[in-house]
Amino acid sequence: MVKICCIGAGYVGGPTMAVIALKCPSINVAVVDISVPRITAWNSETLPIYEPGLDEVVKKCRGKNLFFSNEVEKNVAEADIVFVSVNTPTKTSGLGAGKAADLTYWESAARMIADVSKSSKIVVEKSTVPVKTAEAIEKILTHNNKGIEFQILSNPEFLAEGTAITDLLNPDRVLIGGREETPGGLKAIQTLKDVYAHWVPEERILCTNLWSAELSKLAANAFLAQRISSVNSMSALCEATGANVSQVSYAVGKDSRIGPKFLNASVGFGGSCFQKDILNLVYICECNGLPEVANYWKHVIKINDYQKNRFVNRLVSSMFNTISGKKIAILGFSFKKDTGDTRETPAIDVCRGLLLDRAQLIIYDPKVPEAQMMRDLSTPKFDWDQPGSTSPVSEDVITKNVKVVHNAYEATKDSHAICILTEWDEFKSLDYQKIYDNMPKPAYIFDGRNVVDVAKLRQIGFIVYSIGKPLDPWLKDMPAIA
Repeated sequence: MVKICCIGAGYVGGPTMAVIALKCPSINVAVVDISVPRITAWNSETLPIYEPGLDEVVKKCRGKNLFFSNEVEKNVAEADIVFVSVNTPTKTSGLGAGKAADLTYWESAARMIADVSKSSKIVVEKSTVPVKTAEAIEKILTHNNKGIEFQILSNPEFLAEGTAITDLLNPDRVLIGGREETPGGLKAIQTLKDVYAHWVPEERILCTNLWSAELSKLAANAFLAQRISSVNSMSALCEATGANVSQVSYAVGKDSRIGPKFLNASVGFGGSCFQKDILNLVYICECNGLPEVANYWKHVIKINDYQKNRFVNRLVSSMFNTISGKKIAILGFSFKKDTGDTRETPAIDVCRGLLLDRAQLIIYDPKVPEAQMMRDLSTPKFDWDQPGSTSPVSEDVITKNVKVVHNAYEATKDSHAICILTEWDEFKSLDYQKIYDNMPKPAYIFDGRNVVDVAKLRQIGFIVYSIGKPLDPWLKDMPAIA
């Protein structure tokens, strides 16, 4: 029986290993992590992450050929294939601060693998890492191999949170990068390919060299983020001219050369990968003497920041240039629907901007716990463009002016305005007449995800701002602050 061990029980490691266990019953899969609470949660009835379909997959396999454990070294030593899916955050100090990936956890994992291994292993990069990371890991393992052979593979993940299980069960492609020029490298590539071949058609399993696989991951996320920033830049122009960004993006998406995906205007992109991977790409370009290329990708993030600031400014200017003491209902805090993940969610910056103008926030999200929201709002923000830690909102202000509630009606009651920051399906079907009746007038809705029926809400009496849509007559007389 082949044994697989995955170091890291997070958003990537947990779901990926669960699906491998489901589709490969003859393979023993262990997911290890030093965090006792996280592993305890994976072994409980309430998993540490929310992902549609994940619960069913885990419970089918757990205790059979899928195991979650804190015995990291033991499971690594026994494994034939070791996936490394540890965190690779952006550096906050030192060389490359604000852009380069911090590979501390990766290096630590590599050294541990070398120390405990007593048999040859295939080591698989599963985290998003900079180009040439495999080469660095290879050097660590080679110089500490004690006669043991290690083969390094890059197997980047292309999961979208909220659809991760579907993406794993039916992937567009599986990418495996390895040392194609050596017999050992080719054999390692084939070994991992055989694992995925249990359920992925062979034509969807792509094999490349190490560097191409690593760069493909960064490029894919950069291209997707670029599309979002492109349509968001158009949304600002649409508002200025009276065009409708939904109609524009639909027309553009009908071009078969472009396609319709990732052309929905919004308050901005978030998640664990887009900004981090673009900054990583920027750093690599700068290190390779390509400042023009680096600046091109920097502007994808600058447009994203601009979009969030524009949203806050529109809200404040629409409400007589002051929201001091006014209650603002925040509907949605996760960076997208069907996930509880709040990493880089636009909601953090929007909420901070409103708090700086002394608003009172009442927040509701169906999957994000209160403790997580408070932690996100109070954690100092790291400025990627001018590296430095800033904390624009004090914990005291957050404690006094932020309230988390358990349903949308409680959040909106007595609120002067509503901000929709996550596209949860339930926000489309709320009883907005009931909500309107329980709000001071004028009652505002600022739709950062274009989920509401603007015409219907205006008939009810709301003043509605929807990103990239023709402005409400009320708002035309109150231009957004620059």
